[in-house]
Parts: sequence; C-alpha cells; structure tokens
Amino acid sequence: MHPLLTEDHDRLPQLLDTVRRHAGDVLGAMPGRDVVPAGPLPERQPLPARGAGLEAALGEFAARWEPVFSASAGPRYLGFVTGGATPAALAGDWLAATWDQNAFSGLDGAGQHLERETAAWLRALFGLSDAQHGTFVSGATMSNTVGLAVAREWLGERRGVSPAEDGVGALGPVRVLSGAAHSSVSKGLSMLGLGRRSLVKVPLLPGREAVDPAALERALYDVGDEGPCVVVANAGTVNTGDFDDLRAIAALRERYPFWLHVDAAFGAFAALSPAHAHLVDGLDLADSICVDLHKWLNVPYDSAVQFTRRPDLQTAVFQNAAAYLGPLGDTPDLVHLTPENSRRLRALAAWFTLRAYGREGHREIVERDLACARALGDAVEADPALRLLAPVRLNVVCFTLAEDPTSKRLAALTRRLSDEAFLTPTVLDGVPALRAAFSNWRTAPADTHRIATALAKAVRSG
Repeated sequence: MHPLLTEDHDRLPQLLDTVRRHAGDVLGAMPGRDVVPAGPLPERQPLPARGAGLEAALGEFAARWEPVFSASAGPRYLGFVTGGATPAALAGDWLAATWDQNAFSGLDGAGQHLERETAAWLRALFGLSDAQHGTFVSGATMSNTVGLAVAREWLGERRGVSPAEDGVGALGPVRVLSGAAHSSVSKGLSMLGLGRRSLVKVPLLPGREAVDPAALERALYDVGDEGPCVVVANAGTVNTGDFDDLRAIAALRERYPFWLHVDAAFGAFAALSPAHAHLVDGLDLADSICVDLHKWLNVPYDSAVQFTRRPDLQTAVFQNAAAYLGPLGDTPDLVHLTPENSRRLRALAAWFTLRAYGREGHREIVERDLACARALGDAVEADPALRLLAPVRLNVVCFTLAEDPTSKRLAALTRRLSDEAFLTPTVLDGVPALRAAFSNWRTAPADTHRIATALAKAVRSG
C-alpha cells in the first residue's frame, strides 16, 4: 500500500474527526457568510505527482476553494429551488459514502431493499396510492426523462411496436402537449429521440402559467388520427409556482387516449400543507410523476424520485441483460428500472431525514418556507420601486423593477444583493424578472426580513 494511504488508513478516526469539526465550523458560519462571494476564482493547478495526504488536502481545499464557494446550503440562497441538507440527511449522505453500497442488484440486496422502503415512505408523504411505484434517480431532469421514456414505450404499446426494441422510428409522429413545460422536458425529449419539436405548447389560462383545460381538449382533438399522445402537466411551475388542474386534465382521458406525466419537482410538497394540498388534488391519477428531493426534502444533490403506474414498461425500456446481474423476476432489480447501472445509495439520505423528522417535521419546513415566501411577496408589493408579477401561490416570489425592468438592470441588482441573497433571473410574459424560491430547512422569518431590507437598499442604490 502506498505510504500516504497507509498513514491515512491508520489515522482515519482522527482524520474523520478533523473533517467533522471542519464541517461543523463551516455550517455554523453559513448564516453569516456572503451568499455569493465576490472574490476571483483560484488559478488552476496541475495534477501533483506526489500527494500530500488527506489532512493537507483538506487544508488546501479550505484555503483555495472554500472562500469562493457560495452559501448554497444556507438560509438565504433562493435560486434554483435549492434546499439544503438537514442534519439527518447530511449524516445519511456521509454514511452512504462510508458503506458504499451496491444499490442496484438483488445479489447484494440490502441497499435496494432500503431504497424500496424509502420510496414507499415518499409515496405516503405525497398521498399517493400503492399503484405508484417509485425509483430513485439523480434529479428532476432524469426523473422527467425516465417518465417520458416509459410514456414512449406506452405509445408503442398502443401502436403495436416497442421503441425499446425497434427504435423510436417505429413510432411514427408523436405529440407531447403541455402548457408551461420545464426546460428539462425538452431536454428529455431530445435524449429520447422524440425531438424537441414534438413538444406542442398549449395556451394558458389568462394571467397564469396553468394550462387552459379547454385549450388542451382542443389540442387533443386536433391530434386526431395520429393516435395517442403524451400530456405533461405541471404541479408547481418554475416562474410562479402555478399548478395545472390535474383532476380536470385526467378526466379528459375518458374521451382522448394519452399518457399523463406530471412534473411535480417541488410542487408535490404542497401535499404536506393543509392549506395548499388542494393544489395537488389528482396527482395520484398520473401515469408518471417527477419529484425532486434535493429541493424541498432537503437532501444533498443529487436525488429525485420517479413514480409510475407501469413498472413493466419501465423495465422494458431500462432492462439490462447480463449473466452477472441475474434474471428479471417478478420484482426487477433496480438496475432494470433506471438509465444508470452503477449508482450510490442516494436513498439513504432521504431515509435518514424521513426517519429523523417524519411527516410533521417536514411539514413544518414546508409551512415555514411558505410563510417566508408570502412575507417577501408582501414586502415586494409594499415597495413602489418593485412590482410583483404573480400571486405567491406556493414558495416562489416572481417580481421585477417597477420602472425599466431590463435584464441588464436586474443583473446589476442581483450583483448588489449577492452578499445577502441569491436570486435567479427569469422572463415572465416577456418581462425580465427575478425569482426567489424558498425551500431551505434553515430559512426563518428573520432571514426573510434581512433579504427584504437588503433588496430595498439594493434597488435604491442603483
């Protein structure tokens, strides 16, 4: 064994304790840290021929890289609908690396058995029935892509072909209808060979990001002889946190054949709030569902879950035939259900946070974030220099400058605000805007007040 490996192995408990103390110091200082540091990025260095050991590597990381890392785990990082990592999720993630379990094969099955238990807990958390089968993937993009891949196989089943076996060309024309699909849907359609142009935008309700059910029915009628299609519904749009009427959309299947995929990346968590649960009424009627866990469940990147009512079609797409993997069987190993063969036991962080805090603990996180979003929305409405562009329906606050809201001016505003908060740009109905998304477990009313104060100051200092 290399001498440095031997030394680190022999000192491992001491070194891990050093890392533990360092991580604790980092997290303890997170609330007071500049959310997006302004310093220059360090110069790249060549790969060292001779290593320095774990302790020296930690020291160099702390000196070179930590000063420029954003406080994305902290309470005022409001971009990308990013959660943090609860204490239990952090412990679970550390232990996932410690145990380094095989999470895909029944030949060494404890890891995937834990994942199935965790998926069942999540199904219960969101109020889904046992008909929904859950599998862990890396994020919302992959969750949407897996759902669309299963939908593609369903289209083939209806047309007497198998795209997984015969290729996507055997399908013929495909239409995917949606009101305000997330960009990952187009990306998934590209990867699946269906093409970005297969996505047909359906008119929205006036002043909303929710699809007009009547317009959707007309679009379904227009599909006509082209056969069944796919509908992508939204439970929480990125710009305004808007929701399609899932039950009304599902009812259209009585007259038109289509696969219903629901992108509920963060909106599924509305089920935890009694005042907002009606927004996801009908979610269980979907044929496939995307939920992103490194958002509001507050587990580390990368973690999401994909639910579907047709695990048989999911297996048809993703099965991996190899002698060392074993047969499919009645309960297929997870290797046959996702694009990845090798993957870490990402379910362990979710298992830990669900076991540690339960439904009540995660409901409290959701309710507190909802209150913070409403408070920031109220502050924006009360400031004559700002304009709220949509009601705060859930956890997203979409706003702009009251006068001359150009992308350039908004970018300058975010730079002035970056030490106190991180917001992401967007465009709503042609108007450049900013989006604040509350999903971190640490965010509290005091953080919202601090953000609102800093925002008012930044607007007037420009």
